[in-house]
Amino acid sequence: MTQSLKQPSSHSTAMEDVQGSLDTRQIPINRVGIKDIQHPITVLNRDGGKSPSIATFSMSVSLPHDQKGTHMSRFLQMLNESETIISAKHFHKMLGAMVERLEAESGYIELQFTYFMEKTAPVSGVKSLMDYQINLVGQLEQGHLASTLEITVPVKSLCPCSKKISEYGAHNQRSHLTVGVNCSSKLWLDDIIKSVEAQASAELFAILKRPDEKFITEQAYNNPKFVEDVVRDVANEFDSNDHITRYYVHAENFESIHNHSAFAVIEHDKTL
Repeated sequence: MTQSLKQPSSHSTAMEDVQGSLDTRQIPINRVGIKDIQHPITVLNRDGGKSPSIATFSMSVSLPHDQKGTHMSRFLQMLNESETIISAKHFHKMLGAMVERLEAESGYIELQFTYFMEKTAPVSGVKSLMDYQINLVGQLEQGHLASTLEITVPVKSLCPCSKKISEYGAHNQRSHLTVGVNCSSKLWLDDIIKSVEAQASAELFAILKRPDEKFITEQAYNNPKFVEDVVRDVANEFDSNDHITRYYVHAENFESIHNHSAFAVIEHDKTL
């Protein structure tokens, strides 16, 4: 006997919105969402240029005590509906749009990405792309927006003490200057990076010819700095910038003559 397959009904049935149903435990959730989402982004430059990159997103919102769950798919829909442009202005708009779309009282977005900036070698003029790690964090709660832009800037440092006590040469090393500033529409990645690099013994480049190596080596030798000097010089630079209201500076020297690092930290809120 041949059995006929049952055909689906031509009448569509509305599916139950389980996550939107009532929860009776009376416990609100501070943050619920998605994390470690890889997504392409476009970073805007001050000169109007665009730099493509890949970012890792974490996105979350608050959940009221009487709602069972949030709509997880809406986070991804936001990212996929249009080009994800990153600047201070666009980031703030993204936070507001997420909170509105998820019908939440507060929202939180964090993303990490690599930013590439073109640099020109000091003598040969050869151009290359230097990479910088960026961490962008923002929170919108009850209409109040707070966001922080963190940048890790690799530089070169040379020890003043080593130079002073040595008959020739001085130990030097690669260092990381990690700075965090309030995310203002008046601040651009390139400007912050350049201002931080200027406070080191010397800046780094992806490509250097021999004349460039000589220049950088001698520049660092003539500009020795302790880790304490570097954080103070960066702090002094940020203090004079009216667009920065709060910041932190973390310098770490990967010591070339020790099996440990040296570090120093300055934090300052100019509004206090």
